[in-house]
Amino acid sequence: MTRKAIIITEFDRERLHKLVLDAQFGEYRNSPYLGELKTEIENAQVVTPQEIPADVITMNSTVVLVDLESGEEETYTLVFPEDADIMEAKISILAPVGTAMLGYAIGDVIDWPIPAGRRKLRVERIIYQPEASGDWGI
Repeated sequence: MTRKAIIITEFDRERLHKLVLDAQFGEYRNSPYLGELKTEIENAQVVTPQEIPADVITMNSTVVLVDLESGEEETYTLVFPEDADIMEAKISILAPVGTAMLGYAIGDVIDWPIPAGRRKLRVERIIYQPEASGDWGI
């Protein structure tokens, strides 16, 4: 999957870096998405929470994605693995779509491989972004 350069906050980078380090010794150690996440955070443009654009997906953001093939809208919240709950549409950063979402902005197309080919989702809107709401410490 070819990815564009992403923007993340200092706070997210710190927490994600710790997650990657811890996960290397846990159940996710063989996950290809762990390596992708590590690369993403190493190559990301890092800004303060106050500097992150309001249209960028950060950790704990709730977003609406549109499947470009079916036109269906899907709403997800990007969370850390311990908070993931598919029944509540809380997607782990270590899930394929979670890793793909981080740092993308409204209008961007997320394109990643799935067993049946490729899936393309456009970031339609951000319902909630912690930084835009002044919730810099969650």
